[in-house]
Amino acid sequence: MDAAGQLPGDELDLGETALLLARIDAPQADWQAARAHLSELARAAVSLAQDIEPGDLAAQAAGLAGLLTARFGYAGDSEHYDDLANANLIRVIERRRGLPVALGILWLHAAQAAGWVGHGIDFPGHFLIALEGARTQAVLDVFAGGESLDARDLRAMLKRFEGPKAELRPGLLAPMPTRAVLLRLQNNIKSRRLAAADLHGALACAQDMLRFAPDEAALWRETALLHQRLD
Repeated sequence: MDAAGQLPGDELDLGETALLLARIDAPQADWQAARAHLSELARAAVSLAQDIEPGDLAAQAAGLAGLLTARFGYAGDSEHYDDLANANLIRVIERRRGLPVALGILWLHAAQAAGWVGHGIDFPGHFLIALEGARTQAVLDVFAGGESLDARDLRAMLKRFEGPKAELRPGLLAPMPTRAVLLRLQNNIKSRRLAAADLHGALACAQDMLRFAPDEAALWRETALLHQRLD
């Protein structure tokens, strides 16, 4: 994990790094089965791409939905949203349920294997992904099975999270760097541990985050405050 902190963001393997974080968080979990599943997803995505025309974003989105949602049964866990297992990639693979960002990592892993360009979107309150074309992009809600979102959908979602006066603004759909996606994944664990008053667990999570994102100044400050609270 320390080596990941020295790599440029574009050299980080999203799926493998998320798997490593899951192993640290749940050392007793079957990480080898999870890694085998990541390979299975990649092989299936390569096969899928052979039947889709380059640049056909609608077909790419439909193909990924057929693979992740229909074939492998992945879905958002709306019933137990705050369960820590929903942010651990190994547990997500085992349960086929997860948070938007954890599911998004699997979708992006498959898209990359297929040779398609995709990225995460740090949308307020709800992680999304996008598939990129030459002059456009397809924005998908993987928590809802890969539902395609247009401007009206995005506006309604923004109002749901920020209030009725919120409006779409520049930068909302900006691509997230790989390291930022991983930080958002781990932030879900850290925030839930803080909410449960598990300061030791939150500190351990923050320290793991610093191992792959050592330049995050705010995270150093938060880690110091946790040390202070723990005396």
